Amino acid sequence: MTTTQQVTGTPLIKEVVINAPASKVWEAITDKKKMKEWYFDMSDFKPEVGFEFTFTGCDKEDVKFVHLCQITEVIPNKKLSHSWRYEDYPGDSIVTWELQEEDGKTHVKLTHTGLDSISGHPSLARNSFDEGWTSLVQTALKNYAERA
Repeated sequence: MTTTQQVTGTPLIKEVVINAPASKVWEAITDKKKMKEWYFDMSDFKPEVGFEFTFTGCDKEDVKFVHLCQITEVIPNKKLSHSWRYEDYPGDSIVTWELQEEDGKTHVKLTHTGLDSISGHPSLARNSFDEGWTSLVQTALKNYAERA
């Protein structure tokens, strides 16, 4: 995997305020056991620059997509960035999680850039990412972090 991708096109941004401290949200997005509860089941995950991880996700028709990712930036409790691409499909993108705590609540901003480069299957269209990130960030992560 490469960490020097050029990403183009309009970024997809999802934001939510979670009634939990940034440290709790950070654990939810970086601890593989906690990620399994609301996100994906990672075989291994370490929030360390250069760490490569993979996971498999399915679309609504149960088509499996192997995600190939590499951590590109880590600022504990504040920012996590990683590459995001698919085995057997063209395209490279970057996912960035930004956390900002204020008064015990955390503003989460997810930015996914480079989506226009991903192609090869209808489930890899921008609207699928929009639906998926909305569900994951504004519902699954929020609900998990607020009750965990």
